[in-house]
Amino acid sequence: MNAGLGNAGVLRGSVSDQRGRWILWLPVSFGLGIAIYFALPVEPALWTIAISGVLLAAACVLGRGVRGPALIALAALAGGFSLAQIRTLAVASPVLERRIGPVTVTGTIEAASLSKRGGWRVTIAQPRIARLAREATPRRIRISIRAVDPAPEPGRRLSVRAVLQPPPAPVVPGGFDFARRAWFLGLGAVGFAVSRPTVAPARDSPGWRMRVNRLRQSVTRRIVSSLPGAEGAVAAALTTGERGAIPERVLVAMRDAGLAHLLAISGLHFSLVAALLFGGIRAGLAAIPAVALRYPIKKWAAGGAFAGALVYLVISGASIPTQRAFLMLSAVLLAVLLDRAAISMRLVAAAAAVVLAIAPESLLSASFQMSFAAVVALVAAYESARERLAGLRADAGILRRLALYAFGVALTTLVAGLATAPFAAYHFNRLAVFGLVANLLAVPITGLWIMPCAILAFLLMPFGLEGLGLQPMGWGIAVVIAVAETVSSWPSAVRLVPALPMAFLALVTAGGLFLCLWRGRLRMLGLAGIAAALLVGWRERPPDILVGLDPDAFAVRIAGGLAVAPGTRRFTREYWLRNAGEAEAAIWPGRRGAGASALACDRLGCMLQRGATPVALVFDRAALEEDCHRAALLIAAVPVPRRRCRVPDRLIDLWERRRQGALAIWLEPRGPRVLSARDSRGARPWTAQYRRNRQTSRP
Repeated sequence: MNAGLGNAGVLRGSVSDQRGRWILWLPVSFGLGIAIYFALPVEPALWTIAISGVLLAAACVLGRGVRGPALIALAALAGGFSLAQIRTLAVASPVLERRIGPVTVTGTIEAASLSKRGGWRVTIAQPRIARLAREATPRRIRISIRAVDPAPEPGRRLSVRAVLQPPPAPVVPGGFDFARRAWFLGLGAVGFAVSRPTVAPARDSPGWRMRVNRLRQSVTRRIVSSLPGAEGAVAAALTTGERGAIPERVLVAMRDAGLAHLLAISGLHFSLVAALLFGGIRAGLAAIPAVALRYPIKKWAAGGAFAGALVYLVISGASIPTQRAFLMLSAVLLAVLLDRAAISMRLVAAAAAVVLAIAPESLLSASFQMSFAAVVALVAAYESARERLAGLRADAGILRRLALYAFGVALTTLVAGLATAPFAAYHFNRLAVFGLVANLLAVPITGLWIMPCAILAFLLMPFGLEGLGLQPMGWGIAVVIAVAETVSSWPSAVRLVPALPMAFLALVTAGGLFLCLWRGRLRMLGLAGIAAALLVGWRERPPDILVGLDPDAFAVRIAGGLAVAPGTRRFTREYWLRNAGEAEAAIWPGRRGAGASALACDRLGCMLQRGATPVALVFDRAALEEDCHRAALLIAAVPVPRRRCRVPDRLIDLWERRRQGALAIWLEPRGPRVLSARDSRGARPWTAQYRRNRQTSRP
């Protein structure tokens, strides 16, 4: 009994210690509401928006009572839910319903980026599409075109014949949903050109967005022309965010070494730019005694750093990840201007709330999850070690300062790496085993060599002297590439991870947040959530059969791994293998069934014998007469007449596959368990099912 009373006292004391930190949980509740909205299988009714207003009003009136914190948290949750729904409705625009073309497409180039396969990916605003009614025409489309000279410049008019299709659905149930991302980008169709495009001057003056994109393209061209090769492509990625010209070998090496974050402009890059500008401006002003003694040069330096970061935001394209990094940095610089602590968990919470309020859909992105996971973990770690580190810095000489810098880089890399590893495993199915080593070598080079040279190149660019900064920048980039290629070549440098369930992501997020935000000994309970996430991930069983969007797209799990049918498209094949955590596909058996005893194939189809469930994969109608009688589960690349083909468990023909989308199938003792992309996505505005339901419900 005394033990129970003691435990209750510890719990009450721990809760009372959180009085100043309850506000940190408001963005968590807000984000939870957003997550619930996107997890729903159907679009909620509009009247649900009113609930958040009622709860918010109740929280304002009753928020000071004993139940006030819970009521406020509930209001924040409802607010996140409603804001996500409002955002979904606000960005609504027409989406192409079926594949069309070739058709003539005319419109204004909004943005153009280099494609990894050569050529360009061009975003066209307000297009006109032949044989398509104006009210059914998407607001924005994206097409791939071959290399053209001159380059497609934002703001100009483009005319081309192209094949267009709706944004594609996931190639595996629960996989990345490009159609959902396209919905929030305003993309209603994607496609490819089948003729040489015609580019003409714009009829009207281009808007500010197109002018910025034109400036970015011009800066990219000057960087690449002054610094050719892989070094120039990486320099463009670090400055303007244009990564299309980076060679595939460099991308793979950076990814496998755990350095891919250096190629995506993020908080690290903004912090380096701001720190260099802040330090340089403050040092320059401090060298003038008349200014240093009379004026707040620290605040002036913060203002200059903010202006430089704002320019960097514009030049880099102002994508959602860069907006998030800029907001975080702005909060830090604002704290300097207001003589507050530069970095605190409250500033992180405020930045997260602002980002989610602007773009609720960013909660689902890997960049949001990984960047905030890293920042929250770093702030929590340095909060715990602040006093000890301050004692070590006191009266430190040059050698101790260098040692503390190396320790800081190592600690930052270790903490950020551990915080982001679960999210990297969930989204990218891979872990860089030696990422700590690579970052210890590459991050100081980036901060002390590459980024200072980048700033110098920008300052000299108006005078045509950017080469003075770009050449030494290229030398530093060459060293980073060499580090990446060396580390990625080490044995077992990459650990491939099979697809993890949503429960893993939810548990690891909850555990990590409790570990970082809670104060006191009970924070260690967050480790229980992380352990539960690892257990859930370890117990997840991959599907036995995958069925793709194309008729001949099949994959079967056999003894040698995942075997993929030869007719499967390259993109689907690569995605399936990555999702399975495998580097290469197992051998698909030929006519004699070579390569797998359980899977035997000929030119008409395949038979898979797994336990008591014979499965037929049919490629040709000629196989139906035999396979309809011996298969318990039949999956066909052709239409199948139901009256003539009756199988004990389930028949999945071409028409059902087109309705259901990609399929994942588990062969279990009670019969096959089938999960379709249609079921996992639900009927949401970015799905064809939702749009069909809306059309049929109209009078």
